[in-house]
Amino acid sequence: MSEALTEYFQALERLKNGRPTRIAKGARINNDNVALEADRKKGSIKKSRPVFKDLIEAIDASAAEQSSPEKQMTRRLEKTRGEAQGYREKWEQALCRELSLLQEVYALKKELASLRGVDILPLRPKKPC
Repeated sequence: MSEALTEYFQALERLKNGRPTRIAKGARINNDNVALEADRKKGSIKKSRPVFKDLIEAIDASAAEQSSPEKQMTRRLEKTRGEAQGYREKWEQALCRELSLLQEVYALKKELASLRGVDILPLRPKKPC
């Protein structure tokens, strides 16, 4: 197998794995995108050339797999889970900041009370019964 053909197959694998280096992530798998990912000109993979027969078959199979509804739903679910995880992390960070600020307020009230010579004021006032 020639070096150029090897580069085309490597580009196809990167596209299938969702890790392209030269084109946009999530791009459809077709002859032109495989050529561009392999750092070749658009249209360089031609059906009329017998050397590309196996490559074109692999591209067509990958394109059919990429467009299957199960794959699309799986990708959408993974994306949604990632977003949910990101929001959870932001929420936990906000809680940590809140707790840190409450501790700082308590420490400052304690210091102020010791300077004034009075008891520490509670963070939350007691509710009347």
